[in-house]
Amino acid sequence: MSVFRRTALAAVLTVAAAALSTAVAPAVPAAAGLPTAAVALGDSFISGEGAGSYSPVVDVNGVSQGFPGWDAPNSNAYFCHRSPDASLFQADLPGITDRFNLACSGGQPYDIAGASVSRAKGRSVASQLDQLRAVAQTHDIDLVLIGLGSNNSSFTFGSVAEKCANRFIADAWTGWWEFWAYLGGPVPQEPCTDADLATSAQFSAATAETTAAVRQLLATLDQVDADGQHRVVFQDYTNPLPFDLASNYWEEDGREDDRDKFRDLGAERYAAGCPIHRASLAPGHRFSTGLGTMVRSVRDNLAGEFPADDLVYLNVQRAFDGARLCEQPTSPSGALATPIRLMDGPSGSFVTSLSGKDKIDIQRIANTCVSYFQTCQESWHPNVAGHKALGRCLTGAAVTASRAVACVRGTDGTITVS
Repeated sequence: MSVFRRTALAAVLTVAAAALSTAVAPAVPAAAGLPTAAVALGDSFISGEGAGSYSPVVDVNGVSQGFPGWDAPNSNAYFCHRSPDASLFQADLPGITDRFNLACSGGQPYDIAGASVSRAKGRSVASQLDQLRAVAQTHDIDLVLIGLGSNNSSFTFGSVAEKCANRFIADAWTGWWEFWAYLGGPVPQEPCTDADLATSAQFSAATAETTAAVRQLLATLDQVDADGQHRVVFQDYTNPLPFDLASNYWEEDGREDDRDKFRDLGAERYAAGCPIHRASLAPGHRFSTGLGTMVRSVRDNLAGEFPADDLVYLNVQRAFDGARLCEQPTSPSGALATPIRLMDGPSGSFVTSLSGKDKIDIQRIANTCVSYFQTCQESWHPNVAGHKALGRCLTGAAVTASRAVACVRGTDGTITVS
């Protein structure tokens, strides 16, 4: 058992309910002397999306997939984007011998027990539980970090981000009377509303999906963990955008974003990393808060079902305070999230400026993201510094005696967990 397990974690006394036994692997007997492990499961905010230096990923056929080229199918296992700079590797975890990143960018609740490749737009990797079982064969799992819920069968973070950014870009470059032809057809130009991001019914469905998936995870852990003692940290999400933009991004060339056509302002916000209507920011933060409520609800409900399990909710919604994109006038410098990143074709070169582009150029660039999602999937995810901040959050959550903690970035840049 690891040092932090001995000093801070409660012992697990029971296994999951017998009704779930058919959904998990057979019990593995406790083995003395196994090295300890911390494991990351879930989606892009856990896998290390945005941090770069991505590691090869073993696909569903057991083949290690390195970078396959920008025009490869997005289903390639490599595009799980598992980074050695993900928060799991940035955290201080006393007593942990090895760390395993099993998360996958774009991961959904389905992918916990099911092979992602068997669903629409999934990646060619085995189920995360199968990968976890493999780790349990050689290691005593003491800590599990899970980030799950922002992608599900009702909505995904990528589709939400794409929707709001595309509306802003379309509004900036085209008149309301002009035909705007993306691959998917005309794009609305009005700011995003709450209902555009996720309805109450969709949040309810996502909560049920996520709860069912994590229930299977907890039952499996109680079966396969060598000594039956482990902490599970439920991390929620931090919004890469501020509550309002720094004032220098409000207006350019006498035009704000509440009128028709504002190309200079559109180019300025794109370069700064925040091509978004100011009116879309508040719905975006309510969406982020809703995700946090969902993650907390999943944790609390399952704590009732698994009373002996050590489950901690980690709220990171304020972990990027003061360092979100366009929160400071020098953005993206100093921000903890990646700016919107697009390519003009699967070239490997990001377009950092839209100045001087006409609507045909914009259409072509935007369509690249549609056809080759890997060219833009890093957008609005934590960068290396952001994952480092989240690693400090995990450090605190790993040793806390509380069942719920909040990670907050102070005005001086310090990260506190309480």
